[in-house]
Amino acid sequence: MNYDLIVIGSGPGGYVAAIRASQLGLKTAVIERESLGGVCLNWGCIPTKALLKSAQVFEYLNHAEEYGIKVSDAKADFGAIIKRSRGVAEGMSKGIQFLFKKNKIDAIMGTGKLKPGKKVEVTDAAGKKTEYTAKHIILATGGRSRELPNIKQDGKKIIGYREAMSLPAQPASMVVMGSGAIGLEFAYFYNTLGVKVTVVEYMDRILPREDADVSKELERIMKKKGLTFKVGTSVESVDTKGTGCVVNLKAKDGTTEQLSCDIVLSAVGITTNIEGLGLEECGIKTDKGLVTVDDFYKTSVEGVYAIGDIVKGQALVHVASAEGITCVEKIAGHHPEPINYDNIPSCTYTWPEVASVGLTEEEAKAKGYEVKVGKFPFSASGKASAAGAKDGFVKVIFDAKYGEWLGSHMVGANVTEMIAEVVVARKLETTGHEIIKSIHPHPTMSEAIMEAAAAAFGEVIHL
Repeated sequence: MNYDLIVIGSGPGGYVAAIRASQLGLKTAVIERESLGGVCLNWGCIPTKALLKSAQVFEYLNHAEEYGIKVSDAKADFGAIIKRSRGVAEGMSKGIQFLFKKNKIDAIMGTGKLKPGKKVEVTDAAGKKTEYTAKHIILATGGRSRELPNIKQDGKKIIGYREAMSLPAQPASMVVMGSGAIGLEFAYFYNTLGVKVTVVEYMDRILPREDADVSKELERIMKKKGLTFKVGTSVESVDTKGTGCVVNLKAKDGTTEQLSCDIVLSAVGITTNIEGLGLEECGIKTDKGLVTVDDFYKTSVEGVYAIGDIVKGQALVHVASAEGITCVEKIAGHHPEPINYDNIPSCTYTWPEVASVGLTEEEAKAKGYEVKVGKFPFSASGKASAAGAKDGFVKVIFDAKYGEWLGSHMVGANVTEMIAEVVVARKLETTGHEIIKSIHPHPTMSEAIMEAAAAAFGEVIHL
């Protein structure tokens, strides 16, 4: 069977690329070894957000009296929460099946492997091998939970994100290794349900890639919720011989400590799924576990492309989707712009949420910018006060010379919905004064963006 395009992997990079290719008239097939939708729809973004929503609802119920509502004896049903999350994931995966049928995309279930000459060999669940050919092949195989060499995941006591969203029973205590988005989201979820959670972070602050002010504020808020943090600390080993786990910690000053818990969640990043793809046999170049590509995702072999977590750039779903569209439009003879990786939003779905785009204050100063920084706390927001969500702030950073919007960093309720304004404004090269003069609706959380910009230029009204 011959195709114009074969995509290996049906995650948000792969399935989006396939649908766009079909829209552009390319006969397309997608090869998937597990479930349509990949990690995001089945074991990542979507089911975790379902879990987090359940935790948020439970948190609301526990604080209902603050809103003048009496709720007695609210209980979290762990099994029902997990079941709901799995149901949401299954529904989304079925949605991809519908989109494939609508766009006349062939879904080929099995494990794909590149062969020289623009061929793909697919091995199905029964071990049967079938060979397909295509003018173009996109590799979109994504990533998986990274394992530390000295702390191997066993899926029961030392787990990754997959097991964390489908545990058979709620543990009493948990140690989370890593305080990036994945680690903190699960830490928030389990803590809210009553699990004793300790987060261990090797760097000197949580969310180390975010602006330092945001990290400090989120840690303060989450400590109030009952989470414990051990920063500047590494997990040296985990003893799983007993009924639970004994976690051996070592701080950067050399002091050691032991923690006992039921479960250890390893959330120390991801590793790419490029093994067994046939890259070496086909002469496709890689560097440090990533496939080498140009600005339009072409590999070192003609007709073969790579997108998503397996190439250089932020390992984020929206990045993979954008890369898939850009790659396919280039294949189809269009003239897409290369993606600007300096304007990619990042979101963490704890409660409160974290969202950011562009340079941190520290990064901007290191690059030699003279900066104007504005910050507006949600404690001064009428909408935030009415909603009972006064924690957090919006921080904006502008170039003092030309007014260029260098970055924005937010922590607070629903800020993951607000960050898109900044992304679009930066794309359009909007200045600080243009934001100040753009009338924002009242009362809204998004007013804080306008107010923070005004604060940067000494024009803020409500502070």
